[in-house]
Amino acid sequence: MFYIYCPYCEEHREEEEFHAAGEAHIPRPLDPDACTDEEWGEYLFFRTNPRGLHHELWVHGVGCRKYFNITRDTQTYEIKETYKIGTKPQFTRAEENA
Repeated sequence: MFYIYCPYCEEHREEEEFHAAGEAHIPRPLDPDACTDEEWGEYLFFRTNPRGLHHELWVHGVGCRKYFNITRDTQTYEIKETYKIGTKPQFTRAEENA
């Protein structure tokens, strides 16, 4: 078991309280009605699957029920940071390679 820091509750809680909700920072199309089927399908279904740092959307389902982002290493499962929706991550793939 590991603990995840919730940036809204401002405390570490057991992983069972949280649920992954997919890749973070996916911008919704500005005008979904104007999208082609291919563009809409790309937005809905196609995600990256990187090796190394990855930004993920999570929800604190048992606690505050708020969504937040996690930067996690997909090889080691190490969580580098958690941060609120609307803020930028401190860790990026460019920094990983430096």
